[in-house]
Amino acid sequence: MHTTDHKRGTLLGLAVGDALGAAVEFRPPGTFPPVMGYRAGGPHRLEPGQWTDDTSMALALADSIATVGWDLDDQMRRYVRWWRAGAYSVNGTCFDIGITTRGALHRFEQHPDAMTSGDRADRASGNGSIMRLAPVPIRYAECFRGDLARLATLAGESSLPTHASATCVSACRYLAVVLSGLIHGVDRDEVLASDWEPLRRLRAAEPLHPDVDVVAGGSFRERQPPAIRGAGYVVQSLEAALWAFHDARDFREAVLRAVKLGDDADTTGAVCGQLAGACWGESGIPADWLAGLARKDLLESALQGLLQGSDV
Repeated sequence: MHTTDHKRGTLLGLAVGDALGAAVEFRPPGTFPPVMGYRAGGPHRLEPGQWTDDTSMALALADSIATVGWDLDDQMRRYVRWWRAGAYSVNGTCFDIGITTRGALHRFEQHPDAMTSGDRADRASGNGSIMRLAPVPIRYAECFRGDLARLATLAGESSLPTHASATCVSACRYLAVVLSGLIHGVDRDEVLASDWEPLRRLRAAEPLHPDVDVVAGGSFRERQPPAIRGAGYVVQSLEAALWAFHDARDFREAVLRAVKLGDDADTTGAVCGQLAGACWGESGIPADWLAGLARKDLLESALQGLLQGSDV
């Protein structure tokens, strides 16, 4: 039951962090009243508790894994359904989509091969694949104990359809291993240590991208805002989420610290929410935030599919 609570917390934490950050997305830090709970507004004029593309794409990925197993083309077809028809959206429309993701989906429509649709250029290293990652460590958490290399490979592959740069793939590999360790109840300080044994094995199997390795080495402990930025670049986004999480007292403090960074606040919140949810579980997420989360039915359906057949 401990593992189930932490798996559920990983996806629900993603959605909660996304919804908390949605109202202050694109706002520079310090230009908005501190976020203490859900609020309406933001660039997409959402209602309190509604979430954005981070959660929509995670739901699409979860649905694909639960329905057909591991199939990158199927994952992309579901992302296209979200883009074109509003599937998996909180309000039935695709109102928020990144430039890199949109370009990849368009290429996939023209040439339906998910292995070639993602942009491999360094300039396309946005945070669009770490923001949706939760379904991978949830469904394949058993690999953490038995086949760490497979877990890392699947996480990296999940990035390829939309974010194929070496930086994005590496960030997904690292984050998936961290999330899986937390899901299994490994102490937070141990999981985030630069010499953690699974991290050494991850590096031995395939070195992390140098910029991601700096983060894994502990840059998030050494820097403070404004050096820490909730930006769209995958390395800065990962670093910001880890900074908010690594010494927070609980889920609430971690995610509010992430959202306070502003800028790409919904995604910083979503990535930090995955970490905090994996660490403290669903039971550690404030009850009022869970109760106020929009379209909980979509999240419950995704969790049901992911947990069937996994090591609960």
